[in-house]
Amino acid sequence: MTGEEKNVQTRLVECLLQKGMHIATAESLTGGMISEMITQVPGASGVIELGICSYSNRIKHLLLGVSEDTLETYTEYSLQTASEMAQGVRIAAGADIGISTTGIAGPGGAMPGKPVGSVWIGISTLDKTKSEEYHFSGSRDEVRAQAAQAALMLALENC
Repeated sequence: MTGEEKNVQTRLVECLLQKGMHIATAESLTGGMISEMITQVPGASGVIELGICSYSNRIKHLLLGVSEDTLETYTEYSLQTASEMAQGVRIAAGADIGISTTGIAGPGGAMPGKPVGSVWIGISTLDKTKSEEYHFSGSRDEVRAQAAQAALMLALENC
């Protein structure tokens, strides 16, 4: 199997293993999907430190350290929240990479300026923390699957 034929989670686990790195996930929108995809790969136990399904703002704040001010000012659907989630899970796990997802999978939940399919993915490494906004289409499951794939790609790019 060539590198191009391997799925993104396999390539990510291989990269993390080669570099002796660890990853942790904080998932709202994807509800554990990213952790599940990583743990499908043999050897994943050597790279994944922690996975938190932080579906509520209470958990985002209490376990991940997302500030109440961020949640009130920007909402849970924001670049700021995604960044704080990624950094919080990375620090909590002592991992090299923290990845997070938050967003609106639908069919309801749209907000002004934040339609269904809006997704924010955060990445935190020892050097930087940032987040990116995405817009996916399709059913709830399709939006979630696209978000998980995008998060894995972002993690791979930062491995």
